[in-house]
Amino acid sequence: MYTASAEYYDLIYSQFKDYAAEVAQLTDLIRRINPAATSVLDVACGTGEHARRLTAQGFSVDGLDLDPAFLAIARRKNPGVRLFEGDMSDFHLPRRYDAVLCLFSSIGYMKTLDRVTAALRCFSEHLAPGGVVVVEPWFPPGGLDAMRVTTNIGEANGVRVSRTARAEIVGRLSRLFFDYEITDAAGTRHASEMHELGLFTVEEQLDAFRDAGLGVEHDPKGLMDRGLFVATPR
Repeated sequence: MYTASAEYYDLIYSQFKDYAAEVAQLTDLIRRINPAATSVLDVACGTGEHARRLTAQGFSVDGLDLDPAFLAIARRKNPGVRLFEGDMSDFHLPRRYDAVLCLFSSIGYMKTLDRVTAALRCFSEHLAPGGVVVVEPWFPPGGLDAMRVTTNIGEANGVRVSRTARAEIVGRLSRLFFDYEITDAAGTRHASEMHELGLFTVEEQLDAFRDAGLGVEHDPKGLMDRGLFVATPR
């Protein structure tokens, strides 16, 4: 997915994503539901930035991701965190967790409601008694502006990355096109990626949680105005 840009991911997203505020909100949420919570599984952990900050809050954190390039970065940043390569819709780990998180709209990469439900079942199967599942969704149908073009620029340590993003809607699928201009000591080069994420209504996702055996509530604001689903076993 991020085959062209994994090494620049943190440089780009650190410009506008407030990881510290998100982790503070997540810590409060988890401990409000289960004050004794100590263990967290971060599904689609990416480069491990949430994991790093959750560890600093006193949690024992494991991570799961499908992308080996992301996991290599996450290992460098989190030498004490166990990280697993796997598909969020079909994984089996040897531990159960007080909280299973799936953040930054990663659930959208499941593309279909059947795969969303399969992922939620995996999340539920990895919960310890009293555990909580927290999922940050992608946009619903009609919620993504296909006419909008955005550019984000990150610069540090002699590297400058400019990313231009646009979206295309095809039925219930969103396609994100990312074009990169990368400048470093070797010169300037260009790269492109295309990402596909499913578009699901809130009600469809609530039903998927229930089909996975979870009781669920929806917070329409969430961490960054994309909403948040908070679920516990029924």
